[in-house]
Amino acid sequence: MKIVIAGGSGQVGRLLTRVFLRDGHETVVLSRRSCDLQARVVRWDGESLGDWATEIEGADVVINLAGRSVDCRYHSKNRRAMMHSRVASTRAIGTAIAQSSAPPCVWLQASTATIYSHRFDAPNDEIDGELGGAEPDAPASWRFSIEVAKAWEAACNEIELPATRKVLLRSAMTMSPDRGGIFDVLLSLVRRGMGGTCGDGRQYVSWVHEHDFVNSVYWLIENDLAGPVNIASPNPLPNSEFMRTLRDAWGIGFGLPAAWWMLEIGTFFLRTETELLLKSRRVVPTRLQQAGFEFAYSHWSAAAGELCERWKKWQTLSGVELSQAMFQ
Repeated sequence: MKIVIAGGSGQVGRLLTRVFLRDGHETVVLSRRSCDLQARVVRWDGESLGDWATEIEGADVVINLAGRSVDCRYHSKNRRAMMHSRVASTRAIGTAIAQSSAPPCVWLQASTATIYSHRFDAPNDEIDGELGGAEPDAPASWRFSIEVAKAWEAACNEIELPATRKVLLRSAMTMSPDRGGIFDVLLSLVRRGMGGTCGDGRQYVSWVHEHDFVNSVYWLIENDLAGPVNIASPNPLPNSEFMRTLRDAWGIGFGLPAAWWMLEIGTFFLRTETELLLKSRRVVPTRLQQAGFEFAYSHWSAAAGELCERWKKWQTLSGVELSQAMFQ
């Protein structure tokens, strides 16, 4: 296949790119900046049509992952950037597909599990799950994240593409041993004795192992599911259990807990937000499972063990050896 990935220089984009290349697919990455990828990289500005749009012509699959990282402080400038980068890039991709004489069969559009309400009592799925709405006790930044997610999906849905199937990827945190990824960050806390419970530990953590994320993307390309799809392990778990399981997988019995006020101070200095740690995301992949997709890592204990072992192995490899291992 020819696969075009917009915003492919981030963690998830790199995961998909190296697997697609390994499997022999022509892979083109649209990026605002130069990046060290083995795929062919084409520059775009993420909001207006340009020469990059010719790559859409004749492509089999388009995947749009573009958007300013949410790992930042939610002040007014960053809020504008997060909203604009997602909506504008989605409309640009949709316009390019609409104008194509040979449009792709499928457009996989990134969304986020943050679109669901902060809740503990029941899982969030695409069928019965409650979308983010009135949350009077939630911080304004949490409500903003839901607004961004809804606008992101609306920008995709507003474009009529009769020849292209559209899938909204409501993805949970993708866990891989890549440096700088969410698992690497969490494991670094555990290794330093700081991987304890965050807040009261009741908030649910939704996650997905990288192999299941990649395989679900392949599955969605090959099958006829359309619309919103949750990409998350079927077994989210409370933060206290999640962190304890990660400590067990690494072989450490204790992790310093962090009260909410400690997290507020820490995230302020790290220039990020507590929402990433304290919002309860109890997301389950109902549509994927009902359609027949099977997860290789449905439980965090098995996933954490595999990721820890691979992380250890990767630390011993040279640059060339690491690149080869990542492609396996």
